[in-house]
Amino acid sequence: MAEDEPPQDPKSPQDARLASLDERLRQAQAEEAVRTGGKERKPQTGQAQGMRVLSVLISYPLGSALIGYVIDRLAGTHGIWIAMLFLGFGTAIWEVWKISKQSPQ
Repeated sequence: MAEDEPPQDPKSPQDARLASLDERLRQAQAEEAVRTGGKERKPQTGQAQGMRVLSVLISYPLGSALIGYVIDRLAGTHGIWIAMLFLGFGTAIWEVWKISKQSPQ
């Protein structure tokens, strides 16, 4: 439907459908803010960010190596835990990269 319609002229008055959509969007955002308590997520402080990085660098590789060890024991194989350890390191580095893109407060 929107593809068949001509583009809107910026000088023309606003379409009633767009005004209605804007109003419904504002109302939905207000309802969501009330439902969630209106709390916006604040950026972490530098120390909190550092602790999160440290916990990710320790827990991801250890957790994945433990899962690999259990798979090794159940399957009667050797070496899956090493592959899972490297997978955990890779995932941890990716998560640290995402954390580093957030600016500390």
